[in-house]
Amino acid sequence: MIIKGLLASMPRQFRLFVIFFVLVLNLGFFTGFNFVRVTTSMNASGIEQNYLGNEMDEDADEMHFKKSEQEVLTLIHNHILSLSLIFFVLGALLYMTHVPYKLKSFLLFEPFVSLILTFGGIYILWKGVIWFKYVIMLSGMAMVFSLLLMSALIIWSCLFPKRTEG
Repeated sequence: MIIKGLLASMPRQFRLFVIFFVLVLNLGFFTGFNFVRVTTSMNASGIEQNYLGNEMDEDADEMHFKKSEQEVLTLIHNHILSLSLIFFVLGALLYMTHVPYKLKSFLLFEPFVSLILTFGGIYILWKGVIWFKYVIMLSGMAMVFSLLLMSALIIWSCLFPKRTEG
């Protein structure tokens, strides 16, 4: 069975269904990303404060307390389960495109590595390995970039099926 290019050969209605799915999925993902922006200010010290608190900083604008182990484990559990399913579905759709082999191979596996580094890193940070906040930041950015690129390539393949044939 030939899977490469299968998405472009699907009926228009199915390709529109995929486009709407990917767009709504991105809406949900970036709503969560906006939550990260609000809670961490998108910087390393914000990540640290969000999980470890800032009670000792008398000049802090907003007081944060260290999250409990239950809170951290719940956050990690929920995100790894849900995001792994999201990246599985996007990966399956990407697999059915004419994206070049090396790029496709990278995008199929990179989000899972970033997922483990980001959310495993949150636990490691919470356990006191402070420098891991930089790993969390970089792997989180890689995960977002992968989602955007996968989404764009899938939508492109659905919108322009004749241009994507190999």
